[in-house]
Amino acid sequence: MENKLQFGGYPVEYDPVKHGPYDPARYYGKPDTPYLDLKLKEVPSWFMRRQKTPQALLGACSRAFWRWQHKYVQPKRTGIAPFYQVIVASMIFFYTINYKKIRHHKNYKYH
Repeated sequence: MENKLQFGGYPVEYDPVKHGPYDPARYYGKPDTPYLDLKLKEVPSWFMRRQKTPQALLGACSRAFWRWQHKYVQPKRTGIAPFYQVIVASMIFFYTINYKKIRHHKNYKYH
């Protein structure tokens, strides 16, 4: 039996012989119906099949990050888009965490 790490190692579903080189942006588990291809009555059962663990959530975030990296940051001729995306995301993040302080500075109309 091969020793696979729980944190920082390859996913349990990954098989180097079957899948080839490891890609951190790929899900190696059993494929399921894409969300946009579901009928309305199939949505609850689709959600019940999801893993609802912190490790699964971190894996999904990691795959999303690596897909973003492969699409915007790592191409040979990348543009300015990833910089603007980081700037806009940080603006939204800091606005939301400071909203309680900012909301008192609204312009009120006094009669």
